[in-house]
Amino acid sequence: MTASVVREQPRRRTGIFITFEGPEGAGKTTQVERLARRVEATGISVVRAREPGGTLIGQELRAMLLLPGRPALSDQAEALLLSTDRAQHVHEVIRPSLLAGMVVISDRYTDSTLAHQGYGSGLSARALRRINAFATGNLAPDITILIDIDPEVGLARRRAAFRSGEGEYNRIDGRGLDYHVRVREGFLAVAQEYPERIRVVDGLQRIEAVEEDVWRHVAPLIDLSRGFVDGGRK
Repeated sequence: MTASVVREQPRRRTGIFITFEGPEGAGKTTQVERLARRVEATGISVVRAREPGGTLIGQELRAMLLLPGRPALSDQAEALLLSTDRAQHVHEVIRPSLLAGMVVISDRYTDSTLAHQGYGSGLSARALRRINAFATGNLAPDITILIDIDPEVGLARRRAAFRSGEGEYNRIDGRGLDYHVRVREGFLAVAQEYPERIRVVDGLQRIEAVEEDVWRHVAPLIDLSRGFVDGGRK
């Protein structure tokens, strides 16, 4: 008997699922917050999410995965812990919020696994896709914003933010430049594979210009003029 992925039966959803992806230091967290405020200003409820660490269980997993000084993980263990975090995140936060008609904006999702653990660490993309499908019940974003940036520039931003006390510098940030170059190549390859879902935005622009590009891609989906997300109105 051949093995098969266990698939969760799809349930009706009325919300909108937006994800942000990109190399370290691309400005994802900043743009998640800017987009969230912009959508909330229209009267639509927004749920901000992040991976790893978007739930109480996820916060514990985030510490295991990212904090310097924690025991080293094999590439496979890292991928499975991230998938555990994602499964809980979908179950506890993302899917219930979508069913309630809200806009969910997540800082990272399944594409990060393909870029980091696939292209960065060299694990099987086929295996990672099956793990992602199992962890999420095949829940895909409606749109993904990929903020692209040169890894050297992004890592320099991360180090500067850490020195100023405005951000973290975790053990994935501290991996070699060659790893981060492969990760960026992975994100761009996934974007080419899913052009109908992933929109690439230049992360070297001013923050305000990035925000406008993001809004240009997201606004038609939300369809503010018709109040598309009726169930999430305040």
